[in-house]
Amino acid sequence: MTLVEISERRFNVVCDIVYATADNFTGAPIYARPGCYLHADAAAALRKAAALAAAHDLTPRIYDAFRPAEAQWAMWSHAPDPDYLTPPQKGSPHSRGVAVDLTLVKPDGEALDMGTGFDAFTPLSHHGCTKVSREAQANRLFLLGLMTAAGWDFYRNEWWHYQLFDAGDYDLLGDDALPESMMRAER
Repeated sequence: MTLVEISERRFNVVCDIVYATADNFTGAPIYARPGCYLHADAAAALRKAAALAAAHDLTPRIYDAFRPAEAQWAMWSHAPDPDYLTPPQKGSPHSRGVAVDLTLVKPDGEALDMGTGFDAFTPLSHHGCTKVSREAQANRLFLLGLMTAAGWDFYRNEWWHYQLFDAGDYDLLGDDALPESMMRAER
């Protein structure tokens, strides 16, 4: 199976792949290079979501998409918490190429207030949390509606995580499924 590269221009998104930086919950880069890929089915749903967002002068900012199975193991080794990370033995929807972590940004690049940052592994990040501002609640509901209308399912503990409804039907993939490794500087 071939993964589709998600380019900013072709998909009208901003790619900000945080796991290629130290600015993530582990405090260290997990990917050797940033890459944004999805299964073709998920790429089509992302295109719909971006079009819906554009109608409101907003753009999806993608924090993570396809996550090689090797990366899921690295994350799990750092924080083995099944409330926020899929156990690698089960297989994350990210490692199937059918999940995306994202927010919405305004034309000036400022992210909408969602009440917490990305990867804030706390109950404040849960959908339906009323302990964040009303503005953040409204923004989360807007993102939820937009993504659902585009064909995505949500994960109740993370306002930023969306996956295809039948995510478990897709094959688990490793770094070798990519045209260029994300996990190693060179193959």
